[in-house]
Formats: sequence, structure tokens, C-alpha cells
Amino acid sequence: MTLARRTLLAGAALLPLPALSQTWPARPIRMIVPFAPGGTTDIVARILSQSMSERLGQAVVVENRPGAGATLAAQQVAQAAPDGYTLIISNSASHGISPSLFKNVRYDAMTDFSHIALAATTSTAVLVNPRYEAQTIQALIALGRSRPNGLDYAISGHGTSTHLAGIRMGMVGGFRMNPIPYRGSGPALTDVIAGNVGLMVDGLPSCIGYIRDGLLKALAVADAQRNRFLPQLPTLIEAGLPGVTSYSWFGVSGPKDLPAPIVSTLNTEIRAILQLPAIRQRYTELTADAPDLTPAQYAAFIEEELRVWGEVVRASGATAE
Repeated sequence: MTLARRTLLAGAALLPLPALSQTWPARPIRMIVPFAPGGTTDIVARILSQSMSERLGQAVVVENRPGAGATLAAQQVAQAAPDGYTLIISNSASHGISPSLFKNVRYDAMTDFSHIALAATTSTAVLVNPRYEAQTIQALIALGRSRPNGLDYAISGHGTSTHLAGIRMGMVGGFRMNPIPYRGSGPALTDVIAGNVGLMVDGLPSCIGYIRDGLLKALAVADAQRNRFLPQLPTLIEAGLPGVTSYSWFGVSGPKDLPAPIVSTLNTEIRAILQLPAIRQRYTELTADAPDLTPAQYAAFIEEELRVWGEVVRASGATAE
């Protein structure tokens, strides 16, 4: 993580809360998830939506709209009315990687949205089926180098940080990684557990339960240092792949021109939710961290992510087919 990223993730004082019209929210709020149920994005959305429903006095309903590296859902929200009733779990795919990876993205990740709050950051792990022929990260690298056609690996969708992490791992390691896209982590994990695809790169929250139950084996993490939740696992850097780091992030955004009182209220409520003991315990179980950013800081964070991932996409030559 760059110094700029670390600075943006630092805690900040809460914004003053402007007076908010008594008419909002007067009906249920839709929270659009750009991936299928079961993945990290979906998990974060459902954790937030339950507490937001209680605090706002209206149901916050999660809707899964997977497709095209999260760009379909993002485009839908970009075109929604700025009334506070349509939100999106903005993430490292929809608002970090996909705008560079896909040729025909029909939204601007900055100007077409009101960015509200960063809700979670998570680490990335390299996973295999317990019967896969490589059972250590060193063996996996050796296997990749021995196969001219490379290694197939499951991803939760084109444009995700796990997609790019796998591509970059192969680039630095001197072998080819062939992404097999799914419509979310849930379906991909199911196929890896079944042995239909032996290898996967995924965010820890969606796979940690399977790791603990022995249904999947984690070989390494893509952190700069060893992960505090799984300290026994080596990093890809330790495995001889310098500079290969990746993490995922998840926040809440709405259409552009969302009224400032609604943005402020949502930011205040989300940041308060992330400090609740029950939520912090749930995040610990999921191996997720809870940042604390103002709307302006979250927007700056996304702008930096777009720059960083744009450079990675261009350097790797990765495309979304």
C-alpha cells in the first residue's frame, strides 16, 4: 500500500452533520451489489444493510446485479435519481480497475458518483483445492513455470483486484495465469472446492470459512507484510515475487449530485456502525479492517486507486474479454 493510500486510510474527525429533511428516508433504500451473493462485496453489503436499516428507520434492501466486472451495476447507479434511495457498494473493481480494463465503460468513476464512505478493506489469498498438485506457493510457481500454457485460476469476475493479482503474480513469476471468470466469489469458490478449477485468487472474507474448515488450502497472501489474521502464511513477496501486493476495498456511493445532508448522514451512520463492538467482532471473524474516512477522503482514495490500477493494467497488458 502506498504512502498516499495509508494517509487516506488514517482516521479523521467526523464531519458536522447538516440539518436533514425529515422526508428522507421515507421508503426502503436499495443497496446494489455488483457481484453474486456469497462473495466479499455481498457480505459487506449485508453487514452494513442490517445496521443501516435499524439506524435509519427504513429497510436497506440488498440487490445483487453482477456482470461485466461490476460495471453494469455501477452504470445503473450512475444513471439513478440522486434522491438517496439507490446506493452501490463501490469497490476496487467498479471504481478502481474496471474503468481501465474495459473499453466501453459508460460512466466516470469520479464525476458520475457521490462517494460517501469506505466500509472495509481486505487482503487477498492464493488458494488451491486440497487435492491440487501444488500444495505450497513455491510448488505453485514451479508448476506454472513448467507449463507453457500456464495455470487456470478462478476469479470472481473480470476487473477485480483478484483478477489483476493473479495476472501480476504470473508476470513477476515468469509464467502465465489464465483467468476463469465467474459471476462472483461464491460460484467460483464452489467450483474450486469441487475441484473443477484447482486454483483461485480471492479476498479472505469470502474464503476464510472454507480455509478454516479444510475445504480450501491457502498458500500465500498478497499483503506487503504477513497478514495479522493468518500470520503463518508467507507473502508473495517472501515467496520470491517482489512487488506483488493486492487488497480489496468496499465502500458506499450514490449517484452524482446526491444532496449534501444525505451524504453527511450516511457517512456519519456508516462510520458509527463500523465502531460497534458486534460489527468489529464480525470484521475480525472475516479478516476485514474498518477504515474511517470522510466523504472527501473517500473520493480522494478512489481517485488514487484509479491512478494506481490504471498503471497496473497498462503495464500488464490485461484486458477484459
